[in-house]
Amino acid sequence: MIELIATAESVEQAEALLAVGVDTLYIGEETFGLRLPTSFSREEQQNIIEMAHRAGKKVTVALNGIMHPEKMKLVPEYLNFLQEVKADQLTVGDPGVVFVIQRDGIEIPYIYDGETLVTSSRQINFWAKRGSIGAVLAREVPFEEMKAMKDNLLVPAEVLVYGATCIHQSKRPLLQNYYNFTKNDESTSKERGLFISEPKKEETHYSIYEDSHGTHIFADNDVNLIGELEKLHEHNYTKWKLDGIYAPGENFVEVAKLFADAKEQIKVGLWSSNQAQKAIEQIKALHPENRGLDIGFFDLDPDEIK
Repeated sequence: MIELIATAESVEQAEALLAVGVDTLYIGEETFGLRLPTSFSREEQQNIIEMAHRAGKKVTVALNGIMHPEKMKLVPEYLNFLQEVKADQLTVGDPGVVFVIQRDGIEIPYIYDGETLVTSSRQINFWAKRGSIGAVLAREVPFEEMKAMKDNLLVPAEVLVYGATCIHQSKRPLLQNYYNFTKNDESTSKERGLFISEPKKEETHYSIYEDSHGTHIFADNDVNLIGELEKLHEHNYTKWKLDGIYAPGENFVEVAKLFADAKEQIKVGLWSSNQAQKAIEQIKALHPENRGLDIGFFDLDPDEIK
């Protein structure tokens, strides 16, 4: 069964995403979750979970940060809250959080999200044997490697099919250190829209911001795999993630609708290359003008990776 997963930036957008065919909403709060479009209050999280359940849909909550001691102290209370409001799933990257889940008898299933570490069936199956019901596949895994590992997977692997790719995270406040060095008092938040460029390549646009998890740097282009969905489906990669951290508002909902329509067409065997090409062009028109689109590492030859 194909599952369409999408981030949400507001309660209103969450409702709109459910209405256009998204199966699972992905939300959380900044203290525990990495690179979310917004940090929801506890009341908002509860409202979204209840809304999704009324629609027969699910909510995954992000606890995929690396929890340093000051944050780890807060994890048990948050897990108890999520169990109370009946969150459907968690994404977890820190083994300490897995320990707390098991120690405290938390009954919410978890999906392993170790970012760039999740590149092989061995890595995924290691966590499957320790209770995970799925894994978030690293964005850097080419399709040829995905095909090679698919028959060995004990649990499903989620694939990013639309949105931004983080290529570097550091606990260090790199931006703030730079501003301190240059004696500038500047904001380092995502809302600033800051980016860095390669020397002598002014057209490059690596988005960068800081939060309590440190500094996050994103790939020059965002991913759009709507033209590759049939290949993913054929090889049993059917958990598709849409990430709207840099694709806000109503346009993100419209993009989600295009993927939902594609999902339904693929399920009944009616998706064509012409439809895929039309959807690619539509997504280009809906995507933010200052951000590029490509298929990421999808077609990369594994032998070329060093």
